[in-house]
Amino acid sequence: MERRNCAVTFLRVLLVLMAAVETTALHGVKPREKDHRNAYATMMYMGTPRDYEFYVATRVLIKSLVKLRVNADLIVIASLDVPLRWVRALEEEDGAKVVRVENINNPYNGQKNFDKRFKLTLNKLYAWSLVDYDRVVMLDADNLFLQRTDELFQCGQFCAVFINPCIFHTESYAQPSLYVFKDMVHSLDTGKENPDGADQGFIGAYFPDLLDQPMFHPPLNGSNLDGQYRLPLGYQMDASYYYLRLRWRVPCGPNSVITFPGALWLKPWYWWSWPVLPLGIQWHETRRQTLGYAAEIPIVMIQTIIFLGIIVMTRLARPSIPKLCYRHSDKTTSLIQIALKLVAIWSILAAYIVPFAIIPRTIHPLVGWTLYFLGSIALSSITINSFLLPAIQVFVPLIGIFGSLLVMACPWYPNGVVRALAVFGYAFCFAPIAWGSAVKVLARLHVSLEREQFFPKMAESSPPPGFNKLC
Repeated sequence: MERRNCAVTFLRVLLVLMAAVETTALHGVKPREKDHRNAYATMMYMGTPRDYEFYVATRVLIKSLVKLRVNADLIVIASLDVPLRWVRALEEEDGAKVVRVENINNPYNGQKNFDKRFKLTLNKLYAWSLVDYDRVVMLDADNLFLQRTDELFQCGQFCAVFINPCIFHTESYAQPSLYVFKDMVHSLDTGKENPDGADQGFIGAYFPDLLDQPMFHPPLNGSNLDGQYRLPLGYQMDASYYYLRLRWRVPCGPNSVITFPGALWLKPWYWWSWPVLPLGIQWHETRRQTLGYAAEIPIVMIQTIIFLGIIVMTRLARPSIPKLCYRHSDKTTSLIQIALKLVAIWSILAAYIVPFAIIPRTIHPLVGWTLYFLGSIALSSITINSFLLPAIQVFVPLIGIFGSLLVMACPWYPNGVVRALAVFGYAFCFAPIAWGSAVKVLARLHVSLEREQFFPKMAESSPPPGFNKLC
């Protein structure tokens, strides 16, 4: 009987634990400790080719808030499949409190206009489940804080910045509520209309009357407001506004937060984003002062050594294409020449493309572009020495890229329109130079392949009929 009672007690405990796990999956996990009444929160999930890049961006966001000494807890709403080593880094090194959750099923993934990279963005709804806090500021990873925004915790039940006259940004400021959270989940289950199938469309449809609400002005006595409010643009400054004037001119509200909602491949953490987008260097300066680049430096050092080794080896060895032993045939010679021309052309193109694929994407732009030029020179030197091509003509595209970077990085443009015209004018002037160099490279390649050293005639001893191979 005693054993039976023990077994029953064990089963009861197990059922309680299972229920706790199920509740946690639905409503989120409470942070380990609550240090403040309010919180800044962001989310992290897996399943995209750029998971690591967003992990880095999240850490930079968290560390920038720590550096500003915000008076709030820092929460990361992380899906259960986020690697534990990332969770430990966020908690132990960055000071964040990680909330582990199950991914919210997206019922809109069958829509025609649905973008698969937004499949799990509905996890943002978990911000309303953080009921231990009075107010939660929900942020995306591509934010850059210029100063503290703790006054936002005085806002009402829901507040957001309009990114255009009709649509507000879902990096919202809300009062957590289990009632609202459960109602949102119920709206998903009942198929509430969602224009884009992502968090932007769903939250916008859930709060349809925000445009008619008053503008938020923080009370001077520090009290909290009730209701919904529109936030001044200065709390979510779209980076695209900056590129038009190359300076911030946001008259309403403090210029506190920059957001980068543009093309995915031009997010500020990618090394090639600057000087294409001038604000990229500002994001990397924040990373340099907070997270640093220790994770990427070993790979950069290894690639630098490899590229330098290639340059030295090709310079010393001066390799040439292996001589071709073949039965004398004009038709065979013509086919071989065409094949070798294609190999040479693709080798030149690869010298400019391959470095983009192998250089760590989140390295500092100055290091990234330096490594890119070094890699292109190294890979181009293989083609130059193999096919006896003129180095200057082969390097002309690289010179053009370097010149365009200088034009884009020039800090003295009065506005973005003049900058765009300068880049266009440079490209227009450089195009004939690039075309002329390409013609000369092809002509030189043709001459090199016609030389005796590439196609020796085997007059004295002809190989057997049908013999045609590299030796």
